[in-house]
Amino acid sequence: MGIAQDFVLIIVAGLIGGLLARVLRLPLLVGYVAAGVAVGPYTAGPTVEQIHDIELLAEIGVALLLFSLGLEISFRDLRPVRRVAMLGGPLQVLLTGAAATFAAQHALGMPRAEAIWFGAMVSVSSTMVVLKIFAASGVTSTLASRVMIGLLVMQDMAVIPMLIVLPQLGGPPETILPNLLKSLAFAALLLAAIYLVGTRLLPKFLKWILTWGSHELFLVAVVAIGVGVGYATHAAGMSFALGAFVAGIILSESEFSHQALSDVVPLRDIFGLLFFVSVGMLFDPQFAVSNMALIAATVIAIFAGKAIITGVIARAFGYTNMAPWIIGLGLAQIGEFSFVLARTGVTANLLSKQTYNLALTCTVLTMALSPLVSAAALPLGRLWKRWRKPAPGTHSFESTGPDLKGHVIIAGYGRTGGAAARALRAAGTPFLIVELNHSLFEDLSTAGFAGVWGDITRPEILHAAKVESAKVLLLTFPVQALIHLAVDNARHTNPGLTIIARAAHQNDIAPLLAHGVDVAVQPEFEGGVEMVRHALAALERNLH
Repeated sequence: MGIAQDFVLIIVAGLIGGLLARVLRLPLLVGYVAAGVAVGPYTAGPTVEQIHDIELLAEIGVALLLFSLGLEISFRDLRPVRRVAMLGGPLQVLLTGAAATFAAQHALGMPRAEAIWFGAMVSVSSTMVVLKIFAASGVTSTLASRVMIGLLVMQDMAVIPMLIVLPQLGGPPETILPNLLKSLAFAALLLAAIYLVGTRLLPKFLKWILTWGSHELFLVAVVAIGVGVGYATHAAGMSFALGAFVAGIILSESEFSHQALSDVVPLRDIFGLLFFVSVGMLFDPQFAVSNMALIAATVIAIFAGKAIITGVIARAFGYTNMAPWIIGLGLAQIGEFSFVLARTGVTANLLSKQTYNLALTCTVLTMALSPLVSAAALPLGRLWKRWRKPAPGTHSFESTGPDLKGHVIIAGYGRTGGAAARALRAAGTPFLIVELNHSLFEDLSTAGFAGVWGDITRPEILHAAKVESAKVLLLTFPVQALIHLAVDNARHTNPGLTIIARAAHQNDIAPLLAHGVDVAVQPEFEGGVEMVRHALAALERNLH
């Protein structure tokens, strides 16, 4: 059956690898890479035969992966943290890349060109892994998560110059600078042309497609835009993946971005599976067995180095308390773009097999260990605070609240917090809302609510919300670690405060009560009880 047989083998192996990754609570792409190792030429058992053809299909997977990541980039997310994102993001990439390059060249003995490739791969973090950790823990709009998303957006943007500059490093030294300048100038003109065409013609084209009333045709058009722009950049002598990424960024600011992303995701996931499996097929397990000490030392150095650099940058931009720990350790892994860079380097014969194997192994291990490393941020931060008195916070906050006393503080203006605010207003009870998401905070004035913009876990924000004179604190967000921190700081200022907190799961109730929460509410459980109450009332009415 040729390539069809290989395709079936890859899909089945990817399913098994994904299931094992899910059981082990690892990112799915780790399971896919492991599946590629299992069906690759370096291991026994069923083996993919048409490797070159699979690699060609994998290029489509790369394009769709970067196209969808481009669609997910929202420059609106940068507004609350634009200073640290726009300045700190590039600084983090440069410092991390430079440090990794220096270490690779002098400690690992890599040639200079390969060391630069390795430094570039290490400098980017995993958007997919970080977002998965956010989803699992319920963190969406905390101060640290906003900063991390902003830095991730800038890291993703940094891949564009990397894909342009790095392939030029393989030529003779005297031709590197001229070729680099020529490539940058040509790339700038091409990307400007793509931007003009994309912003002026593509939205009109998609609107015209929608007039036909065919959702299927819309999907085909979106995919054609992604791979078509990618092929245009490839034909112009640049990266196929780069063009798809730029096309996604252009569409991300249009009204079609959300539906386009929703439609592309299933197709992206299938072809992305081919890409990650093809990455694993190039990996030799014997390398990992023979170099366990080297790999362990490199992984530890990557975690420590990236965490320190990123955390120090966050601290330098005024983020204090636990934020540098959460941001630094949360972004300490290597990202999925390193796979793209590694494949590009191997395809262009600019990376040796040794460097590729080391980069691939470290990427997979840092991704797999990232949830554990991220979870250590708060304990390590508390341990650090015992040894060193924290500096006072430098972030400002906005307050529109009146002079309150005996009031209720609502932490979080999501669905739960909004419902609580409307009920308290109807009851005539004074209250104040604390919200970190600035776009939601701006909605407070529209709704006629008083509020404070900031992180409820920080003492300065609690003081701005007048916690010392409050009677009740409602913690409506589901992040248990942040609830614990907010309870500690609020209790320290106002020991008699009544604290009502949201439990993410039923088994979170007991730890919250043990930590000092007066009442723990699990919304799904309470909703189920209320539904049963109405059902029993209806049954009783029917009996009569």
